[in-house]
Amino acid sequence: MIPTTAQRVPEHTADHVNQQIREQTRRNVERVAAQGPAAIDRRVRELDAEWDVERTLEANAATITAVGSGLALLVDRRFALVPLVVGSFLLQHAVQGWCPPLPVFRRMGVRTQTEIDAERAALKALRGDFRDVGGSSPRERAADALAAARG
Repeated sequence: MIPTTAQRVPEHTADHVNQQIREQTRRNVERVAAQGPAAIDRRVRELDAEWDVERTLEANAATITAVGSGLALLVDRRFALVPLVVGSFLLQHAVQGWCPPLPVFRRMGVRTQTEIDAERAALKALRGDFRDVGGSSPRERAADALAAARG
């Protein structure tokens, strides 16, 4: 069975690496919470710019594909195997959530978008972004909740 989008990378990451990432996120939230509102605002902006594992893998694959294609055109056509292999790995990642560079990036602490969003939501909750969610109708409450989530 194909894993869900949110779970496919953690399911293919070693448990101890997932735990290290969760612990680092917890430490980040504790540290920033202790520093006050300005630090929370700054950290939320940093999280908005953080590259997730998908973006990192895409940039890595695109770079290797471009280099392999260039080498195939300019040096030796056998280098055309490089983009073929990289494309296959990228497809494998899209379907299964695993490819050869994934363990390396995860050990480097590159997080999924879900993991980044969890830290962002915790900081927004500490900042008080969700306290004004309470319109009189379900539609107003939904609009307030979405506005708070967007920050």
